Amino acid sequence: MIRVCVMGAAGYLGGELLRLLLGHPGTEVAQAVSTRFPGRRVDSVHPNLRAQTDLLFSAPDDLAGCDVLMTATPHRATMALLPEARRHARTVIDLSGDFRLPDPAVYERYYGVSHTAPELLGAFVPGIPEYFRAELAGADLISVPGCMATAAVLALRPLAGLIGPDVQIDARTGSSGSGALAGDANLHAERSGAMRVFAPVRHRHEAEVSRLTGLNARMTATGVEAVRGVQVVCHATGATGAAGAAGTVGEKALRRAYRDRYRAEPFVRIVVHRAGAHRLPDPKLLSGSNYCDVGFAADGDRITAIAALDNLVKGGAGAAVQCLNIRTGQPETLGLGFPGLHPI
Repeated sequence: MIRVCVMGAAGYLGGELLRLLLGHPGTEVAQAVSTRFPGRRVDSVHPNLRAQTDLLFSAPDDLAGCDVLMTATPHRATMALLPEARRHARTVIDLSGDFRLPDPAVYERYYGVSHTAPELLGAFVPGIPEYFRAELAGADLISVPGCMATAAVLALRPLAGLIGPDVQIDARTGSSGSGALAGDANLHAERSGAMRVFAPVRHRHEAEVSRLTGLNARMTATGVEAVRGVQVVCHATGATGAAGAAGTVGEKALRRAYRDRYRAEPFVRIVVHRAGAHRLPDPKLLSGSNYCDVGFAADGDRITAIAALDNLVKGGAGAAVQCLNIRTGQPETLGLGFPGLHPI
């Protein structure tokens, strides 16, 4: 049995980690660590876990040894916690943004502060099993990418060689992506009915997408009226041919590229249908699941790649558990079989 400690266990991502780990036949939750609620019952903060656990939150100073430490602590704060916290576990799986970018200058540009543990940057393996499975099997430091970054990477990487280097990503996300302490801007009265462009340029996930795809990614992010879910619509043009003009890429070539890359992947599905209400990826159908649905459309040299996922699962906690399974030699899909709900 793998003993797992969760730091930041009172947040939305922490709650999802606990939900998945408590139902996982190969893991034991050793501690749920919270700075806000030490001594309180976990199910008083995460009511969906009633009758699932009698666990109490632990204080950070009481963190004990475990096999795997999962950190769902805030961006900009995790880098101060991790150098000490990692001494309690052989393997660390981090869900914050603090170790996703190996270059401290790029980190400072996108997060607005200097990195306080630059010696660890570059030591983390990206937590995208579809592209780093071999490295994850032996990794002691794993960094799960951002939810929108994961969706965009899964949508774009199969198109290498088919599209040009410049990509514009239109990302939409539900309110849970802002976290449990999001502040006044995310009160129901402010968020309900809104379509808020909160990052018109230079969203921090575009740096991850550029790094993990080799493309020149630009991202705009919009908050929509949903709790869970991410959808990215990525706009590209066909790769430039010998004559210097953008090439035409047909839908058959796109479908072949996705099938060739993802036919053996347990959590990526190709969703491109000609008719019906659910022709292309929609995050509503993925709530609670670890699937990412990818789709596409083409018109001459214009290519649109689409992906959807649950930001708290495949975009966070589910990817972390998938990485844990790989790292500990367990079946990759263990504890992650929930297919989502319809209707919801």
